[in-house]
Amino acid sequence: MSRLALCLSRAIARVTESALGPYQTAVVRIGFAATWLLFLLREYPHRQELYGPDGPWSFDLAQQLTADNHAFTALLASDSQAFFEVFYFLAVLASALLLVGWRTRATSLLFMVGVLSLQNRSVFMGDGGDNVLHLMSFYLVFTRCGQVWSLDARRASRASGATDRVGPVLWAVSGLVLVAAALTGRTGGGWLVPAVMWGTWAGAALWWAVDRWARTPEPRILLDVVADVLHNGALFVIMAEACLIYATAGWYKIQGSRWQDGTAVYYPLHLDYFSPWPALADLLSANGTMVMLVTYGTVIVQVAFPFTLFNRRVKNVLLAAMMTEHAVIAVVLGLPFFSLAMIAADSVFLPTAFLHRLGDRSARARDRVLRRGDRSLPAPRSREADERPRVGFGA
Repeated sequence: MSRLALCLSRAIARVTESALGPYQTAVVRIGFAATWLLFLLREYPHRQELYGPDGPWSFDLAQQLTADNHAFTALLASDSQAFFEVFYFLAVLASALLLVGWRTRATSLLFMVGVLSLQNRSVFMGDGGDNVLHLMSFYLVFTRCGQVWSLDARRASRASGATDRVGPVLWAVSGLVLVAAALTGRTGGGWLVPAVMWGTWAGAALWWAVDRWARTPEPRILLDVVADVLHNGALFVIMAEACLIYATAGWYKIQGSRWQDGTAVYYPLHLDYFSPWPALADLLSANGTMVMLVTYGTVIVQVAFPFTLFNRRVKNVLLAAMMTEHAVIAVVLGLPFFSLAMIAADSVFLPTAFLHRLGDRSARARDRVLRRGDRSLPAPRSREADERPRVGFGA
């Protein structure tokens, strides 16, 4: 019984003492922000047809659908063309700011609002990756995704007690927007997303009050514990979601006759909609044995992956195989954003040692490009310092 209690206490301490997986969370943040940003930029010339008030899926049809399913979308607050253009620009801006890790606590919330609003405005636009992005944008709000590889982390290392002026301004402006939306009844439908926005806004105010007026460290420690628990819980949900996606996809494939006889991969390669490179598709499908191996291999990898998480070496091999598969899908089937979304979700399982090496090499490459001398570079931070940055309005 004492051993069980000791293990339980260690597990509780592990969950509450620090935000786990800072590098994995940063990669997930960068991956999904880049995916949505690239999508919005690519579809900018077609934004009116996709999500505009005069698009094929009209404003009235969108209102009727959201009234039935209670999906959140801020785009139904107004059918003004100017409102749509401003909102689309803000969605692009929020994605770019989240990508570089500027005020990630606020920009992750704005990123979620942009994703949910645009996707729920026209629910028939997407290629499968939009469902993953839809879910992950919500989970990212609860993570401390700006601990490393972000402008937040750089600002925290250089702050040295400096007064934060941008944070309170963001808090005041966002509060005015929330109050205006609540008074006009334009919260977008449903209660969950508005509740998350109000909770995040109140939490930012509490952080600021504790930082300014708390005379003892205990209130700050308590807020850190709460933030760590939320982060670790959200990280676990992201991992479970990725496993669930692969498990359900694999088991559904097993039930299909084309997957059972090893020919399923052949057919999408010869659909005009999924064949941006017909010659390449013909080359890949010319060998029947190769088609069979890819078909069975896809099913095996997807079904087996959740069970390999307890074996690091096998998990890393299957993880590399799945990422390679998604990269091939992006090129051969012309589904780049679906593949980018899935690769971003898979990144939560990347080994920490690999991410450390990747970060070090990226930093050295940046230094060579910028031609900076050692004296002009900031002193490197320790990993312990990265584990517990100041949170406040930013991270």
